[in-house]
Amino acid sequence: MKCIPQKGSRRLRKGRRSIEGHYYLLTTTTHERRRLLMDGRIAKVVLESLEWLHSKELIFLLSAVAMPDHVHLVCRLLQEDLGRTMQRFKTYTAAQANAILERNGPFWQRHFHDHAIRSDENLHDIVLYCLHNPVRWGLVDHFHQYPHWRCCWDV
Repeated sequence: MKCIPQKGSRRLRKGRRSIEGHYYLLTTTTHERRRLLMDGRIAKVVLESLEWLHSKELIFLLSAVAMPDHVHLVCRLLQEDLGRTMQRFKTYTAAQANAILERNGPFWQRHFHDHAIRSDENLHDIVLYCLHNPVRWGLVDHFHQYPHWRCCWDV
C-alpha cells in the first residue's frame, strides 16, 4: 500500500527544486495563524524586507501583500535557492517582529507554499489575485484602500 503524504509534509517537497529566472507565487503564514501582521509596524518590516531582497537582486518583486496572518508575494527568483531566500526573509522578519512585539518564540510557520508560475499562466492575473486578497477577506472594498501592499506595476 502506497503512503500518501499529508498536507504540509516534507515529502511533498521531495524532488522539488527552485529555478533561477522563474516566477513564483509564494505564501507563508504566521505561527499558528496568529494575526500578528495586523500591527502596521510588523507589516512594514515584512514589506521592507521583501524590498531589500529585491534591492540585493535576490528576487525581482512584482507584488506583495501582508495579510493579518500570512504574506503573499509574486516574484522572479534571481539568485540562490528559493528555500534559502525564504529562510533569509523569515529569519530577519521574525527577529524584527519579535523585538517590536516584545515577545519570544516562533513567528512564522516552518514551511511556505510555492507555486512555480507556468509560461501559460497570466502573470498579471496572478499579481491581481494576490493584491485582491484583502478584498476577498472583507477588509476593504478595493485593494488600493489596504495599506500593506506593494506592486511594481501601476495597477
